Amino acid sequence: MRRKAYVPGVAALLAALLAGCTGGSADGGSETDSKGSDTGTVAPARPGKYRTLPEACSAVSHDTLDTLLPGIEQIADEKQREKAYAGEATPTYDTDRRDGCRWKVESTSASDRLLVDFERVASYDNTVSDDNKAREIYAGKETAADLPEPAGSGSASGPTAGSGTGAPGGDASASSSPSSSSSSSSASASAPSASASATPADLQPRTLDDVGDEAYLDDRLSAAATARARTVTVVFRTSNVIVTIEYAEQPTASTEAPDSKEMQDRARKLAQKLADTLDG
Repeated sequence: MRRKAYVPGVAALLAALLAGCTGGSADGGSETDSKGSDTGTVAPARPGKYRTLPEACSAVSHDTLDTLLPGIEQIADEKQREKAYAGEATPTYDTDRRDGCRWKVESTSASDRLLVDFERVASYDNTVSDDNKAREIYAGKETAADLPEPAGSGSASGPTAGSGTGAPGGDASASSSPSSSSSSSSASASAPSASASATPADLQPRTLDDVGDEAYLDDRLSAAATARARTVTVVFRTSNVIVTIEYAEQPTASTEAPDSKEMQDRARKLAQKLADTLDG
């Protein structure tokens, strides 16, 4: 019987192929180990300071509500008065992401409304921090408010309160929100007024430098011939939380407009208290 021929070259080729499959190198290390890692890991953007939100309906004290809503102390029925103090929570899907509250009180001389809205911003982009996302949303709100140029900036004429065209509290986010829905309702009550007298520079709609990380105040006066309503809006950001305050007053019958300075002072004081609450 003839024996098959032995071919040394074939055996060598098989040995080389087997060595390649094992991935070994001449010094005993793997090919991957010898090259090292070429891809560096990028650290995710820093999360925001806040993980939860205050309860909006409990964030405003009774004393503050007495000041902003004078008619609340005129409510004779104790249960109705307590209900007025409690406010009405705005709809939300997650109170750790958004929480708001509304109050509305009638008095013998005026109807007063207050909205407080907390929004905690979370970025879903690992390359964008929560704070930077909150800055972007806040900037959209300020742009939508269409604040007049500061005095001395070269504008041709001084603006008047209520002369802006942007809706107060406008939201740059796509989702429906308490502040965005309230903005549309206040916009209808805060159309520009051609007959409004010139407002002192310190009472014009403007940015604020003493509330949170950044803030602005808007002041709108309705164009109605009688019972002209005023809406003062303060929006501020602290880290990844944006707070919106809308404070409105409409006299019952008087043609005299609500006092701008008084309403602005009240809204700013509330904004500072809420900023302190967040920091505390």
